[in-house]
Amino acid sequence: MQTTKRDFTRFVGALMVAATGAPALVGSASVSARTARAPASPGLRRGNYLIRNGAVITVDRSKGVLPRADVWVRNGVIEKIGRGLSAPAGTEIIDATDMIVMPGFVNSHYHMWSAIGRSFTARDGGFSYYPAKNATSTLYTPDDFYNSVMLGCAELANGGTTTVHNWSHNTRSPAHADAELRAHQQSLLRARYAYGHVDKMPADELNRYDDLARVRREWFGERSPFDGLVHLGLNLRGPQQSTDAVFHEEMKAAKASGLPVAIHAPQEAPNNVDAVDYERRGYLGPDFMLAHYVPASTADLAAMARTKTPLSFATHSELRLSSTGDARAALFAMRNAGLTISLSSDATSIAPPDMFEAMRFTWNLGVPWAGTPSAQSKAIGVPEAIEMATLNGAIAMGLGDVTGSITEGKRADIILVRTQDLNMGPVGNVETAIVQSGSAANIDTVMVDGRIVKRNGRLLAYDTRSIMQRARQSADRIRAAASEALKA
Repeated sequence: MQTTKRDFTRFVGALMVAATGAPALVGSASVSARTARAPASPGLRRGNYLIRNGAVITVDRSKGVLPRADVWVRNGVIEKIGRGLSAPAGTEIIDATDMIVMPGFVNSHYHMWSAIGRSFTARDGGFSYYPAKNATSTLYTPDDFYNSVMLGCAELANGGTTTVHNWSHNTRSPAHADAELRAHQQSLLRARYAYGHVDKMPADELNRYDDLARVRREWFGERSPFDGLVHLGLNLRGPQQSTDAVFHEEMKAAKASGLPVAIHAPQEAPNNVDAVDYERRGYLGPDFMLAHYVPASTADLAAMARTKTPLSFATHSELRLSSTGDARAALFAMRNAGLTISLSSDATSIAPPDMFEAMRFTWNLGVPWAGTPSAQSKAIGVPEAIEMATLNGAIAMGLGDVTGSITEGKRADIILVRTQDLNMGPVGNVETAIVQSGSAANIDTVMVDGRIVKRNGRLLAYDTRSIMQRARQSADRIRAAASEALKA
């Protein structure tokens, strides 16, 4: 590694400048539920709504499930929850009869730059994520990034995800970063944009984040177009893709910046992420997210639990990309250690960004096996799966005081799910219905920060025809450029 003291000082300075004075960079520590605002969008302004007569899954342990209740939303805030509520004149009534009302989903780990790579597969074997990514990651233009993130946001909104962690681990240029952020501005979803590195960057090369100060100034400063709806974070390569020396240099500067940090951990042996050591170094904490970490030791998990370090579990990915790890055993070990486990999709070429499917898969995986360490554990229940897909994700992103549950005073990120559809009814237990049977097709209404982006089963905030056309053009061009590396 050729890094001088002057280089490192410059690197630290860049991150410090990027963090200084940005009021919405560290999630709930600086974002108030009542002051967080989003950019105005013609026809999609925040309204005053009374959601009436729904079965409400609050994901608030003090309230639980309310078989029939109303939710009053005013100026983007959940003002009141109860039965027989009245609201001021001018409040729009939303009839939620025969619907389940619940918080929007939170996807805590999604590489949105490659959303258009959904069916990119390597020639050798029909599926191979890393060869396909390696063959295409250098081919994306800024326009491709924009098209990809717009496609990702539209699909998330359609499926009831209202908050996403855009883990941008191929930040190729300032123009690429701007393209992703422009898509987030137009999407109206709540998000963390985790600024990252160029894919396949040499492991011994320090990522200096030279453009981060500009990104902070132009996108997250006083004139931010997000006005609190999107906040900034960092993702580091970690020991998976950089040398230990480089990782520790980047990590020290990242912690000094005050920005929330995320890194990948292994999905199979060997385990090269040492959470015990990271605790000693002061890296761990609520603002440091780890994804995967299937081979974590008992001591590693205990260190994470002590420091309230969140874990993003991409259930499909943990099984698909591991040949030596046991994702089911890891899930129980993480849970038994007391970690805050959130659910995520990773990349579209591994799994769909569908939180219904993530919950269902995790719930089915969460069965103790006789003769294993999980034998005496309690099976993962449907309320826990829902919590992993909502509140735990919000907590993992520093937004636990803002979203993730239907709680008075939080922002109105709410979805309404029809129960009279053929695949849903008849409904007995509403939480079971959501996890066992729910899909994006059942979502009637999606509200983000008090704005309705989907209603009567139709997206209002997105020109889906244009989004699909642009996404297809980008995907076709990249696939053609990769030629022999990919199957048609």
